[in-house]
Amino acid sequence: MRAQNGDQSFAHRCRVYYEDTDAGGIVYYVNYLKFMERARTERLRELGFAQSQLAGEDLLFVVHSSEARYHAPARLDDELLVSAEVIELNRASLRFKQQVRRATDATLLCEGQFLVACVRTNSLKPRAIPEALRAAFAGVSGAGKQSKQEI
Repeated sequence: MRAQNGDQSFAHRCRVYYEDTDAGGIVYYVNYLKFMERARTERLRELGFAQSQLAGEDLLFVVHSSEARYHAPARLDDELLVSAEVIELNRASLRFKQQVRRATDATLLCEGQFLVACVRTNSLKPRAIPEALRAAFAGVSGAGKQSKQEI
């Protein structure tokens, strides 16, 4: 189902540390993906679902595909706001739209989309997203028409 933009927005706050930067004090490009991964995890946690709990229920989320676009650099000590919005909810996958912004001036630094598959812990085979989790995502994002794109 296509998720609609809801009234509730989500942003994970994080700080740029020395380990996140290159020799010039600029965030190394791959670290934006780490910031976005953390925001997706915190989004789940905010909805009442911990990754460790889900793994115990034979459920993992794995990134199937990603796309990132870089607009401006983050630098050492910047505070970042990282969004994680579900824009598509399928039987066994979620599509997130994410943005990384500098907290002080809301400058867009990086944006991306991530298709995240729901799989079984041991076999890594696709499995349906549990109804409680689907309802939680649909509740904050709204529900729309069924998507043809499935994993």
